[in-house]
Amino acid sequence: MTNGYISLQKKDILVSGVKIFYGSQTGTAKGFAASLAEAVTSLGLPVAVINLQEYDPDDHLVEEVTSKNVCAFVVATYTDGRPTESAEWFCKWLEEASSDFRFGKTYLKGMRYAVFGLGNSAYANHFNKVGKNVDKWLWMLGAHRVVARGEGDCDVVKSKHGSIEADFRVWKTKFISRLQALRKGERKPCGGNCKKGQCESSAEEEPFESTSEEESGTEDHQNLNSVVDVEDLGKIMNCVKKEKREKELQEEKSTLVRNAMKGEASERRAMITPALREALTKQGYQLIGSHSGVKLCRWTKSMLRGRGGCYKHTFYGIESHRCMETTPSLACANKCVFCWRHHTNPVGTEWRWKMDQPEMILKEAIENHQNMIKQFKGVPGVREDRFEEGMMVKHCALSLVGEPIMYPEINRFLKLLHECKISSFLVTNAQFPVEIRNLKPVTQLYVSVDASTKDSLKKIDRPLFKDFWQRFLNSLKALAAKQQRTVYRLTLVKAWNVDELQAYAELVSLGNPDFIEVKGVTYCGESSASSLTMANVPWHEEVVHFVRELVALIPNYEIACEHEHSNCLLIAHTRFKIDGEWWTWIDYNRFQELVQEYEDSGGLTNFSAKDYVAKTPLWALFGASERGFDPKDTRYQRKNKSKDISGC
Repeated sequence: MTNGYISLQKKDILVSGVKIFYGSQTGTAKGFAASLAEAVTSLGLPVAVINLQEYDPDDHLVEEVTSKNVCAFVVATYTDGRPTESAEWFCKWLEEASSDFRFGKTYLKGMRYAVFGLGNSAYANHFNKVGKNVDKWLWMLGAHRVVARGEGDCDVVKSKHGSIEADFRVWKTKFISRLQALRKGERKPCGGNCKKGQCESSAEEEPFESTSEEESGTEDHQNLNSVVDVEDLGKIMNCVKKEKREKELQEEKSTLVRNAMKGEASERRAMITPALREALTKQGYQLIGSHSGVKLCRWTKSMLRGRGGCYKHTFYGIESHRCMETTPSLACANKCVFCWRHHTNPVGTEWRWKMDQPEMILKEAIENHQNMIKQFKGVPGVREDRFEEGMMVKHCALSLVGEPIMYPEINRFLKLLHECKISSFLVTNAQFPVEIRNLKPVTQLYVSVDASTKDSLKKIDRPLFKDFWQRFLNSLKALAAKQQRTVYRLTLVKAWNVDELQAYAELVSLGNPDFIEVKGVTYCGESSASSLTMANVPWHEEVVHFVRELVALIPNYEIACEHEHSNCLLIAHTRFKIDGEWWTWIDYNRFQELVQEYEDSGGLTNFSAKDYVAKTPLWALFGASERGFDPKDTRYQRKNKSKDISGC
């Protein structure tokens, strides 16, 4: 009562509930999750226990940012370091999201979490690897840890508390205590007046490497000088990485010296160095031999789940869930400012590395691709029919990274693809005109036309060749002599190359391509290797405006198709407009018949692009209400995403 009136004050809800996620194989993690749920229920809080195998992080994890829930993860690790089958998809998704610029370091900012891992210290190299990784990846995405990671040990001899059950009970007590404090609005037991790292609740502030056991074991021995501020963590990790790279480079040099002393200096070295292998593996590559790689495209994942295909599905009728993105050469002769690999791949103007055989590359590429597809079995939303189809590769996009045409056996590799009834989409950076001229038929041959003048090409592609401009022009001339389908790929970089319309028109007349793809640049995050920012990414309507102006300058070309989701349009030569209807799609079975006849005749029986065309569906055409999205699928918009910068 205040002055005779009743004052009602709404009490803020600081913790609305607890979600407990578990990944279990033998049932131990599931049992711990049930035990934790019972303890949470005793506090009067709503609780949900969720099997990670039945959970779709792509749809639901971001909801925890605003839910006021606390999420607890109880995850086991196999002796070889892998997650259990039930947690495999969740871990794969989380790993990719943590290194994907589209999510960013604040994607899960506001989410609160805790992790308890189960493992066996007898396998020291992999002990609790899954728990550590889940903790790390959530932290990298901006989520907030409420209590230090717990680690249970199946080895009773080495267990901190005598058994894995006792390890869990200790961590559970800390979690419940912290949960009670959060409900009361307490940040730290000390009121926030302590030095960093000096109280139990400092786990909120610590980097992902800490555990509750490590914390309690070192707390009494710390002094002020031994504490590392979170703000300094990035610098420390960068120094560690730098030292590691320098050590690897030194070891590599020492190996070369030793080989030279043994008379082995003439042996070519592998393109993939240990440092490069580490960098590319983190980016999700499956590396093959000494110079090749394969990676699962996000559009492959999308179409497996019925969420639409890439622009090549819209423009040319490929089945995105059956497309393998690979390269037989990670090396490139350019260092483009928009390179989506941040220049982690090697560069060079000629092949100077050991060479693997094309049979081995293709065999392992298909096997690795199929293994990545297998990880989607049972994932929520994946369509069973498309999963089965996805196991049978039908298309190969030789556009992953690097310059595939540099590979000395590229023609043999293409022939092997076609023998397996796999179509070929090869992209080259227009610096190898002789190789383009000597190239055998491909389903569709692309040339990247990233700029239309010598100065802008040097600025954007940053080529290694001194005669890069002449090589560029000669490559376009070589393209004009090809009889199969040819494409110019234009990447628009706002404020860099969007004002060169007349020069672009002149280049079109030089190469006379069948098609011209115009796409807004994909921003791939900050990089010391590029000054590109989000300001350089054009909006889709700006790309449409550019295309309209370009078409007005080039006779016999019209806008044919659009894929709004990829910020991409297709300009096609009017020879593909038959009786007023567009035929930009490909008859893949007919192509395979034609290329087989070509091979059987020793190259005497040739064929043209118009020999294997198919009619373009109405929904794919420019001006259609679908804007290039296949109505058979359901479009999915990622939550809390403002500007669509989708790549392909």
